[in-house]
Amino acid sequence: MSDDKGRMNPDFTLKHQGIDGYATAFYNLTEPDLVAHALARKEGELGIGGTLLVTTGKFTGRSPKDKHIVVSPTTEDNVWWERNARMERGAFDRLRADMMDYAAGKDLYVQDLYGGADPRYRINVRIVSELTWHNLFIRHLLIRPERAELDSFTADFTIVNLPGFFADPERHGCRTETVIAIDFDRKLVLVAGTEYAGENKKGVFTLLNYLLPERDVMPMHCSANHAKGNPIDSAIFFGLSGTGKTTLSADPDRTLVGDDEHGWSDTGVFNFEGGCYAKTISLSPKAEPEIYAATFKFSTVIENMVYDAETKELDFEDDSLTANMRAAYPMHYISNSSDDGVAGHPKNVVMLTCDAFGVMPPIARLTPAQAMYHFLSGFTSKAAGTERGVTEPEPTFSTCFGAPFLPRRPEIYGQILRDKIARYGSTCWLVNTGWTGGAYGTGERMPIQATRALLTAALDGSLENRTFRKDTHFGFEVPVTVPGVDGSLLDPRSTWADPEAYDRAAAKLVDMFAENFEQFLPYIDNDVRAVMIG
Repeated sequence: MSDDKGRMNPDFTLKHQGIDGYATAFYNLTEPDLVAHALARKEGELGIGGTLLVTTGKFTGRSPKDKHIVVSPTTEDNVWWERNARMERGAFDRLRADMMDYAAGKDLYVQDLYGGADPRYRINVRIVSELTWHNLFIRHLLIRPERAELDSFTADFTIVNLPGFFADPERHGCRTETVIAIDFDRKLVLVAGTEYAGENKKGVFTLLNYLLPERDVMPMHCSANHAKGNPIDSAIFFGLSGTGKTTLSADPDRTLVGDDEHGWSDTGVFNFEGGCYAKTISLSPKAEPEIYAATFKFSTVIENMVYDAETKELDFEDDSLTANMRAAYPMHYISNSSDDGVAGHPKNVVMLTCDAFGVMPPIARLTPAQAMYHFLSGFTSKAAGTERGVTEPEPTFSTCFGAPFLPRRPEIYGQILRDKIARYGSTCWLVNTGWTGGAYGTGERMPIQATRALLTAALDGSLENRTFRKDTHFGFEVPVTVPGVDGSLLDPRSTWADPEAYDRAAAKLVDMFAENFEQFLPYIDNDVRAVMIG
């Protein structure tokens, strides 16, 4: 077994999780060594600036239907089983034993990392990887302990990821040969049958989503930033992949706290991660200079991007491998990122939706009850490539803007969020980064410059002073004019060539909202129940 310089480290062991018989365990290799090992093992190619160019085979997105949780007295009454598949303990034990047999004689790569920037609520996670580049990926995405802290590091949870092992559904009690299995009692996560690296980070997110509500901390699928030099003036951005969380939070005029996963405690928000996992399709140095620059920095993992075989020049428009092409890099590659990953209570809560119907306005102000309604609804469109089988934007309702990552019932998260919004006086906004002038295939994507201008006005407080109209379909308030924004964008109906077609599309979407929300009626109070649409 090896430490980060390749010397023997007899104190390090994986045997407490039944991991034995492997050839060598490379412990906490740093970026130069991980890149060198990955190249030597032919897991990828060296790109411009020393990036690592990799592909993930047939799995270019998450497999949410293949996530399973072990049933036990602890989880039986605490897990949202309608959205989380059950796995019996015997099946999990067989899966674990078979995966350990598969690992025998193989080199493994291990990273000891933190999930959570707030020491009061973080978890210590040990990641055991078959692929070197997966170890590099998760080293970027989670928080790296100081070298001295590693000497006394004890894992709260262990994630074992062996993409080369394929599950047997009949033997292992899973759906397919791909499996993500979580045993909360044994503090162990098993991942097999997929090379998509995002399963590593979302595994940690699922753990925190289960643990933190018991401590009155709101785990959130959101990005966060704060005013430069003023961590008290913070904002959070909810949204699924493809809605713009990463892009919109990387505002050059604000300090980035994090781009994807955060907690909201009694002192404010804190990042779960130490890096970014940014979509790169159509990325440009003009629109997103910080993220674009990160795609040329040493050890950034470039995932599923087409590039020139000789020059290694990246093609940001070629989505022939997947529209879900991404770059994974450490937080400090963004020049205006936070040093400690923490900020005050959010003054603004932004819910991002990618509306493929082209009905929603680019921004709307929500009452607290409307905010709860839209949070539980979680309306958006799944972006192409973020999940297997999604090839074009697909309208969906993902409660809490993160249903695939919620091990508990959504009303638990909804109530915590609502309490915190009320307690700390946040202003809530619904922002549509989807289509305008028509539905997907007819209209155009909302101009990012307009979205940025509207968000700037919301975050600096100037939008509060504008004139608002009440939307006839959804009941929320929409600004009539905003400096620097084409006024027609603020009235979606006026952007359609056929206004009556807009009315039909809006009525259809209203009905979809109402039908979806019926599931929450028994669990909410009268204030949220009274939010009327239409």
